[in-house]
Amino acid sequence: MDFDFSEAQRRRYEEVLAGVRRQGPDLTGPGVPFARAEWLAAARLGMTGLCLPAKYGGGGLGALDTALCLEAFTEGGADTGLAFAVGAHLLACAIPVRDFGADPVRAELLEGMAGGELVAANAMTEDGAGSDVGTLGTAIVRDGDEYVLDGVKSFVSNASAADVFVVYGTSDRDAGFLGQTALAVPRHLPGISVGEPFTKMGLHACPAGRVEFSGCRVPVRYRLGEEGQGNAIFKHSMSWERSCLFALYLGQMRRQLDECVAHAKRRRQFGRPIGAFQAVSHRIATMTQRLESARLLLYRACWLLDRDRPDSQATALSKLAVSEAAVANSLDAVQIFGGPGYLAGTGSEAQLRDSVPSVIFSGTSDIQREIIARGAGL
Repeated sequence: MDFDFSEAQRRRYEEVLAGVRRQGPDLTGPGVPFARAEWLAAARLGMTGLCLPAKYGGGGLGALDTALCLEAFTEGGADTGLAFAVGAHLLACAIPVRDFGADPVRAELLEGMAGGELVAANAMTEDGAGSDVGTLGTAIVRDGDEYVLDGVKSFVSNASAADVFVVYGTSDRDAGFLGQTALAVPRHLPGISVGEPFTKMGLHACPAGRVEFSGCRVPVRYRLGEEGQGNAIFKHSMSWERSCLFALYLGQMRRQLDECVAHAKRRRQFGRPIGAFQAVSHRIATMTQRLESARLLLYRACWLLDRDRPDSQATALSKLAVSEAAVANSLDAVQIFGGPGYLAGTGSEAQLRDSVPSVIFSGTSDIQREIIARGAGL
């Protein structure tokens, strides 16, 4: 196994780092929620089209290279909420369109998604269907050359900003998982109502809210895959999301660790830098261990995906390790910074708030442990 980056990967990583730092506040301090100008700033770095085909204006990257760019994006200082919004758009929405959309619709949507002109939102979760995605109440009913879409989706990331929704619903109540269908639904269609963004603990730049579809008529050409293939399409997108999206937390942790080391060298108590005390130095050592072990698991999951060997246990191990490391490291960062770490606006508390939802979205930590246990033969 080769643990080193290629020259192209190193160059791309440095380009993203430099690009974030060059664009400054548009990426490091976006609005709440993000403004379209800030989204386009990310698009200029290629972030909104990393793994989309070059013929549609994308970067044509595989899973590992996509993850590396997301990692560099937040290491360079990009806001974690904005990075999450970009990742959700790309991995939960553009990937299903890329791999399951019909040709005319694929071209229509992917060019705008890659260039940042279109913002996409994934509409799977419902108030009564979170971890149990087999109980979707949203109905998708065929009526000639259209589908009639009825239902309410919740926790839709990018909802208020979205130009297109990737929606999953039930087209056959008697078929269980085989009765779900996926649609790409343009925002302009009649029968779509988008609620105000939720007030959340963290990831403030990414607006999340409810979306209601009431008698929304969607042309059949916007169906993704075949009828009844929705659950398989969702699992496919989750293999990309769980493998790649959490790289943005690797970048956050790398920047956070650098900040903690610099503070431990600078801050003095009892006549010496606090980094000279084992209570601090060992905490930083543990933070480093969590980051590096999580990074290896994530890179492995992406490596497998790039070789058409997606492994649900590998992605679950990666997602679990990265998300729980992000929370634990953020708690440690608050401790290292002490009183200032608890203050809003100094960085550490925001990193903690942004990390907490990582153990919930894309499958909770408990769901990941169930997948890992099944992979172990239980």
